[in-house]
Amino acid sequence: MALTHWGFIYTADGSAAGGEVQVVDTGACRTVLVGVGKPEEGIEAARRLVDEGVQLIELCGGFGPVWAGRLIEAIDGAVPVGVVGYGPEAIDQVHAIFS
Repeated sequence: MALTHWGFIYTADGSAAGGEVQVVDTGACRTVLVGVGKPEEGIEAARRLVDEGVQLIELCGGFGPVWAGRLIEAIDGAVPVGVVGYGPEAIDQVHAIFS
């Protein structure tokens, strides 16, 4: 089975209520990008993505393992959920961005 429809949920201050949605469709693969203001808003976004038929969901590093677990639970494990992670070489740079 080929990947033809997936979603990426990211956190971004100022995102519209319910999620800031953008779609990239190459004809072979549809990518749905959803920006949320806070990680807890990702739960409803994930449910919508599953209802729309995504095959998997990726989360930005702003979610971390706790929120990833909550999202997986909220969608009853319907699709795989992955989280972007940063290695130890990036810790100082990431801290500088978010401090």
